[in-house]
Amino acid sequence: MKNQKLGLSINTILILINALLFLIFILLVKFNLLTWDSIALKPSNILQGKYLWTFLTSMFMHGGFFHLFVNMFSLFFVGALIQKILGQKRYLSFYLIAGIFAGIFFVALTFLTRDFSWADSLVGSMDSFAVGASGALFGLIGLMMFLTPNLPVYMMFIPIPIKIKYAAPGMLIVLWFISVAGNIPIGNTAHLGGLLAGLVYGIYLRIRYKNKVKAINMFFK
Repeated sequence: MKNQKLGLSINTILILINALLFLIFILLVKFNLLTWDSIALKPSNILQGKYLWTFLTSMFMHGGFFHLFVNMFSLFFVGALIQKILGQKRYLSFYLIAGIFAGIFFVALTFLTRDFSWADSLVGSMDSFAVGASGALFGLIGLMMFLTPNLPVYMMFIPIPIKIKYAAPGMLIVLWFISVAGNIPIGNTAHLGGLLAGLVYGIYLRIRYKNKVKAINMFFK
C-alpha cells in the first residue's frame, strides 16, 4: 500500500526524510543555529537527562554524504522487502522502535563499560556522538534472519551471495573489525542493539505467525 496522494511507499518516504533532515541539520549546524549535542546521541548528555529527543533525531542525521548514501542504498532494498512482509504501519513502527532501542543499547553499554580502558575503541566513550539510520537498518536485518533466513544477499568485498542468516552476523563482525583496525568511528554497539531488536521481533513473529513465515520461506530455499 502506498501514500494515495504522492504514490510513495513508507520506505521511500523514510529515505526522503532521512536525506532532507540530513541537509537541514547540516545547514543549521553550519550557521550555528543548532549544535551536535542537540541532534546527535551522546551518552553523557542522556545520563544527565539532557537532549532526550536525540534518541529520535540522531536516527535522521548522518556523519556525511557517504554515510547517508550507504545507509539509504541499503534501506532501499532491505526496507522494501520488510515493508512488503509486515505492511506499512507495522514496518514504520518497528523501524522507529528498532532505531530507538539501538540508541538505548548504545548509551547503556557505553555507561556499563565506561571504566574499562579498552571500551573506547570497542564500544565508545561517554562523549562519543552516534548518528545514522544504521541501528534501525540492522533491526530490519535481524528480522530477516528469522523471517527470510535463506535469502541470498551480497556482502561488501564478497562477489558471491551469502544467506542472510550468515551474512548478518558477518557484517557486524566485519564492521567492528574495520572500526577497531582503522580507528574509524562506527556505531557498532548501536548496530548490535538494532540487530537484537530485530531478532527478538523475528522470534515473536515466527511463533505468532508460524504458517505465514513458512509460506514466506518457500520463496527462499
